[in-house]
This record gives sequence, structure tokens and C-alpha cells, in this order.
Amino acid sequence: MGGHDLSDEDIIKVENLTKYFPTALGTVKAVDGVNFSVKKGETFGIVGESGSGKSTTGYVIMGLYAPTSGVIDFKGHRLTTGLRKRPKLVKKDIQMVFQDPGSSLNPKKNIKAIIEMPLRVHGFPKEAREKRLIELLQMVELPEEYLERFPREIGGGERQMVSIARALATNPSFIVLDEPTSALDVSMQAKILKMLIRFQKELDLSYIFITHNLGVERNVAQRIAIMYLGKMWELASASEFFINPMHPYTKMLLSAIPTITKEEEELKPKRVKPIGEISGAVNIPSGCSFHPRCVSRMDICSKEDPGWCEIQKGHFVRCHLYDT
Repeated sequence: MGGHDLSDEDIIKVENLTKYFPTALGTVKAVDGVNFSVKKGETFGIVGESGSGKSTTGYVIMGLYAPTSGVIDFKGHRLTTGLRKRPKLVKKDIQMVFQDPGSSLNPKKNIKAIIEMPLRVHGFPKEAREKRLIELLQMVELPEEYLERFPREIGGGERQMVSIARALATNPSFIVLDEPTSALDVSMQAKILKMLIRFQKELDLSYIFITHNLGVERNVAQRIAIMYLGKMWELASASEFFINPMHPYTKMLLSAIPTITKEEEELKPKRVKPIGEISGAVNIPSGCSFHPRCVSRMDICSKEDPGWCEIQKGHFVRCHLYDT
């Protein structure tokens, strides 16, 4: 079945996506009915604490996990399987940069073999591979002699540049970035973010940028979604998101962002003191799963799960405070 529901603006559309993992203790609802789309040329940010389901969402889109249910439409293809059963063109066109390049790069292979692997898989001839390798190293600002080095012989930031080069090797149009800067120092974070923004413009790329850091999303994303216990709770344009947050969880996260300037401090919501910690993904609270931590909770919150509503154009929220 083709991805006929995709608009001309969108490169990918996700509808009612779920990913459940059966365990001895019960079913983990890692992703639980998520809906969003990513526009061509856009950076779509997904933010959440550890255990929110944000990385699992990225893995399902990438095909590393097959969805339990739901639909992913990508450029005329309907994706309902894991990576092995996906069309080769889709595998070539969707790539991923992982959080920890130390574990995502094969320590037994040198940089040349690591970056060359996707080119071999997708049938690039030897001469084209050699040329592309040099081109990719230049793009990520690494010297040519690095081709013979192993991941352990270079720094963490340089390893992440190798990961980015590998992701770019097959000329993809869509990249899932899973916390690509969280393991790096501040100066290297800034360098890699600038690089990613530049590549997006030069190569006409679309990104999903997954992070726990709202400060990073402010610099890179055009739209931002908040996840908690497998669900999305708010989605808005970046400008709207930071000026007019609606969900109590969004306000809690925003109020904890460190600020540098007085203007930034004035934009922040009034400090919302966090209550409790994220619940386990097996015994999810009844009703609104955020209600045990919510400063604005009402009686209905422990009984009924709120719906996903568009409060104003492009600004969605899941909260009983805004039930119509």
C-alpha cells in the first residue's frame, strides 16, 4: 500500500505508532499511539526524560524495531516492518546518528571500513567509493589520514563526525539524530550542531532531533514535541513552544533550563518544582499517566486519559486543562 496520505510538504508521517515489548513483569508500552509528521527540510525535535520512549520512536522509524501497530509513510512507501524487509531505496534514504559513537562504531574496523560499509551494501563501485570517502572526510573536517585509524585512536567528537560521515555516505534525504551531542563537551557540541545545520541547508536534509535538552532544541528545531511514558503531550512550533507552553510537564521542563541572558530568564515559565520521578513503563498510572507528578492535577486526571487536541493551529496538547 503506498503512502498516499503524505502531503506535498511532508517527507514522513507517523500515525498511531506503537511499540510494545513483552517482559516477565508485563508489557512495556515504550511508544503508545504517537502521531506526527516531518516536513521536507525541517528539523523536528523530540524531547523527553530517560524512559520517555523518544529513542524507541527513532529506532522504529529507522526500522531497527518493527512497529507493534500504526503506520509510517515515507516518500510513497508505507513502512510497517523492520529494516530487513524494507525496500533497498528506503534503507538508503533513511539514516541514523546514534548517541554514543563509542558503541555504534565497530572497534575492530578502521574508519575507512566503517564509512565504506553503507557504500558497499548499496552497490557503489570501487572508484566511486574511494572518491566518496575523501569527500565525506572533507565534509566533516577530518584529515585523510584518519581513514587508517581505529575509533579508539580518535576523540569522542571525532568519532561522532565519523558517525555523521557514515550517515551521509548514501546521500540520504532523512536522518534520525538520537542525542548526537549529549556525550560531548560544550565546544564540540557547538561545532557538531553548526555542521548539522550546514549540511541540512546544503544537502536539503530533513531531521528528527531526539534529545533530553530543550536548550539544544531551541537552537536547531523548527517544531518540538514532548514525550513522556510513550506518549506525546505537546507539539508546537519552536517559537510558540517556548513563548506559550501549555502542558504542565512542558512548563516543568522549560522552567529548569539554565539561562544566560535576562531576556531568556524572562521568557521562562515560573519555576515549577518537579514532583516525583518518571514511573516505570510497565505499571503506568491510570488516567493521565503524568498525573502523579502534575502540580495542576484534578480528580478526572487519575480516571481518564486526555485526548490529543489541536488548541490552536499547529499547537497540540494532551491535557484535561484544555478539554473542550
